[in-house]
Amino acid sequence: MIPAPTGATRLFVIVGDPIAQVRSPAGVTAAFAARGHDGILVPAQVSTADLPDFLSVATRLKNLDGIVVTIPHKFACYQACASANHRAHFLRTVNLMRRRSDGGWHGDMVDGLGFVGAARAKGIDPRGMRALLVGAGGAGSAIALELVEAGVSEIAIHDAATERRDVLIAQLNRLGKGRALAGSADPSGFDFVANATPAGMKDGDPLPVDVTRLAPSAYCGCVITKPEISPFIAEARKRGCVTATGIDMYQQHQSVMVDFLLGTDGGAIDV
Repeated sequence: MIPAPTGATRLFVIVGDPIAQVRSPAGVTAAFAARGHDGILVPAQVSTADLPDFLSVATRLKNLDGIVVTIPHKFACYQACASANHRAHFLRTVNLMRRRSDGGWHGDMVDGLGFVGAARAKGIDPRGMRALLVGAGGAGSAIALELVEAGVSEIAIHDAATERRDVLIAQLNRLGKGRALAGSADPSGFDFVANATPAGMKDGDPLPVDVTRLAPSAYCGCVITKPEISPFIAEARKRGCVTATGIDMYQQHQSVMVDFLLGTDGGAIDV
């Protein structure tokens, strides 16, 4: 049972626009309680135009210890961090921020850890696979990096924002750990297909790939948490694919999120 908050409860905020789809407030708050920490995670819907004002106020709230960041604020929130770990610096994006001892923010990006962890929990090892990633935004960039680190032989990236796609491809190729190239909505020939876009959150959204060209042996993962079974995942399952949902992804990285927010991840705050 989650204890009722008091005046001494430490505050954490998850910020995004939209925000109704997020599942982490209850889970993270319960995890705080399980660790004996008097803290609560609450949602805040903040537009892109209002984000600078939100961050300015958040920095001055003395009982606010951390921020979880969701769409579309991950790149902008990186700019608000005084320090960050290597993943966040490489991608220039964050989905977690915690208070430094000097009052500033330290950032991390763990979306890729959760996504690849969900695949591994389903018995899928990306090493040596050909991967197709749809979406080169904050989550997509993190997933791309983690797939390259996991040893995929090739990653094709498809995004309507071609400049953003090409920047990510160039970044990944500088690592020298697998070939990154521009992809399309055609998933034929790929072993691992990842949707890192909001496509499927709204009725009538187009599917992120041409599902008629999915191989039954392909693994399909999706970042969407609402609906829990996105149209893409539903279609992939009809074709016999092993799948993981955004909820599976979240369950894999909840403990990583809590470790970071509480500063128990082994990393220094003032990096």
